[in-house]
Amino acid sequence: MAADDPGAAEESVRFGSEQSGAPTARRIVLGAQLRRLREAADITRADAGYNIRGSDSKISRMELGRVGFKERDVADLLTMYGVNDEDERRVFLEMVRKSNERGWWHRYTGTMPTWFHDFVGLEESASLIQSYELQFVPGLLQTEGYIRAVISHGRPDLITADGERRVQLRLQRQKVLTRQGAPRLWAVVDESVLHRPIGGPRVQREQMEHLLELTRQSNITVQVLPYAQSGYAAEGAFSMLRFAEPSLPDVVYVEHLAGAMYLDRPEEIELYGRVIDRLAVDAETPDRSRQLLSKIRAAI
Repeated sequence: MAADDPGAAEESVRFGSEQSGAPTARRIVLGAQLRRLREAADITRADAGYNIRGSDSKISRMELGRVGFKERDVADLLTMYGVNDEDERRVFLEMVRKSNERGWWHRYTGTMPTWFHDFVGLEESASLIQSYELQFVPGLLQTEGYIRAVISHGRPDLITADGERRVQLRLQRQKVLTRQGAPRLWAVVDESVLHRPIGGPRVQREQMEHLLELTRQSNITVQVLPYAQSGYAAEGAFSMLRFAEPSLPDVVYVEHLAGAMYLDRPEEIELYGRVIDRLAVDAETPDRSRQLLSKIRAAI
């Protein structure tokens, strides 16, 4: 450990004690710490890459947490960066082992697209999940009947084995909201979503009742964006993940038909932060939104 960087030492010990729960988050934290050590030692990415028989692009991917880590590579980098204390090295190498562990979602690898893996991993580690939806109820708040209707394209009686696994994956993801240390979910939902009869009247009514029940939880807030304000603040759905740990940057997730984008540049985060703030102002208050949910449920 560089002698002039005691903060990094404290940080590495803290993360050796399970502060960051999911492998995806651990990779990002470990990569950020390795980057700070490299910069403190005034070593270029190219030189660091050469030291581990790689390239500067490999170091870049490692520091962004976008690839797995090998213990030998990290051990060699620590030596190069002047981290010689055995206890400190042990903490880093333990982080390597934990970052390579498989998350619970690994068993769904053949079911969900590869670009969704990181989102599930980050979702597991977020302290605040903010989302805007204008077509469907947010996935973390959907009932099983609603999920089946969406995944089967309105034909739950014809759902495939792969579709059934996707249903179970979404139900498993929802457990993040009820576990110990659950994140806070703040969802802004376009009013049209609540009137869209996904799955038919029975499923729609159950979904409204489910939303009312969920919003009684202290960590879940739902605001309804009325028709009169729809379409002004945002053009499409997105989610913003925020983390308690400063080593994890805020991330905006935008899904499209062919994949997804992960945005984490400061200017991008600032832009979407302003958008989510505007949506919260334009939407009905949480209490008024609950009243609207009750009214829609009664009318179905």
